[in-house]
Amino acid sequence: MSEPRHQMTKAFITGIAGTTVNADEQAFIAAERPWGFILFRRNIETPEQVARLVDELKTCAGRSDIPVLIDQEGGRVQRLGPPHWRAYPPGALFGQLYDLDPTLGLSAARLSAWLIAADLSELGISVDCLPLADVPVAGADAVIGDRAYGTEPGKVAAIARAVTNGLEQGGILPVLKHIPGHGRATADSHLRLPTVDTPRKDLETTDFAAFRPLADLPMAMTAHVVFSALDPVHPATTSATIINQVIRGVIGFQGLLMSDDVSMNALSGSIAERTRAAFLAGCDTVLHCNGNLAEMREVAAETPELSGKTLQRASRALASRGTPQPFDKALARAELEAMMKRAGTAGA
Repeated sequence: MSEPRHQMTKAFITGIAGTTVNADEQAFIAAERPWGFILFRRNIETPEQVARLVDELKTCAGRSDIPVLIDQEGGRVQRLGPPHWRAYPPGALFGQLYDLDPTLGLSAARLSAWLIAADLSELGISVDCLPLADVPVAGADAVIGDRAYGTEPGKVAAIARAVTNGLEQGGILPVLKHIPGHGRATADSHLRLPTVDTPRKDLETTDFAAFRPLADLPMAMTAHVVFSALDPVHPATTSATIINQVIRGVIGFQGLLMSDDVSMNALSGSIAERTRAAFLAGCDTVLHCNGNLAEMREVAAETPELSGKTLQRASRALASRGTPQPFDKALARAELEAMMKRAGTAGA
């Protein structure tokens, strides 16, 4: 009996440089067999072009089911935007609506995510790096800011669940981020490594608590953040202590755990060293985003084949994706806009 096709892949997710797959990238994909791809604004021009690119990536990989990821949150983090795609509200607005009326806030979050999912599904994109369960605090870096749903763990988890439900209604797989929490970070991990000195007890009742009700999600992305009370040296991405004791333990997440982008400046060492460290710590897959082929080759050289628990988690994640449910997009957009006006702002 032949093995499942995805078992013959390596446990990394890669970006590419431009709006088409060039010859060198085609050869790399064929040789190194990434588990998935991720798209950024540099890869995006028009709906027709993005759909062609997604088809091209799937053809290069020889897999029609290969995951294609994107960060499409709404607000500041939206790779697909005007004039070809609608702008969506930032997460904080759902929190504002929730404070007015919890049912309304949850409905708006779900509806916005369902509309986002419909946009992605039309392009062949299958995974959205959403929802966030980060709980920001006063004085934290603005990198999370209005992307967060609120500052109370129960509220954040409830809105994140509504977002998850909307994505799933649209046939899109969610990725929970940034586990076990980026809300307290006083630096942007794209630029440098943040350190959080909060006692473990406080982390467990706030930051980690927002992730616990979401532990059943199929995939999650790590935080490049040092939690000194748990591991004073390594950020969560490369900390076996945090992955085993907190992410798999306290939070109870048992899905596919991917690193945040290993090319971000928060991590130290070569790309190869960062990749090795993430796998040694317990990440199932490594994410590399910038499309630099030399770095992509470093990642691939250090990445193992999908096997064992990683293969099981990857298989479960892909199998959990449902069929998009039909709905009236125009009516849904009108409903969302009316909800957003209730929060005192322009709608999507």
